[in-house]
Amino acid sequence: MPRVLFNGQVIAESDRTIVIEGNHYFPPASLRMEHFSPNDRHTVCPWKGTASYFDVSAGGEHAGSAAWVYPEPSRAAMRIKDHVAFYRHKVDVQV
Repeated sequence: MPRVLFNGQVIAESDRTIVIEGNHYFPPASLRMEHFSPNDRHTVCPWKGTASYFDVSAGGEHAGSAAWVYPEPSRAAMRIKDHVAFYRHKVDVQV
């Protein structure tokens, strides 16, 4: 089952991820939200829309903008609405 670890702790886990462009998007219910803090960063993907970012914390460690979400995706990306993906160089994504 795909899961994400940070500082040795599981912060997301689901067998219902959606893979787009090599990234696993985890459904919102699969996240352990105590490890996530929204920040002010936003980027725009030409076909998915505007992404918002989360900082991730666990066991006293912190990774800024380690995860992103499309809260209001384009019509083409609607299936990943509110699903969260992660930067593999900031967290351990195991698939």
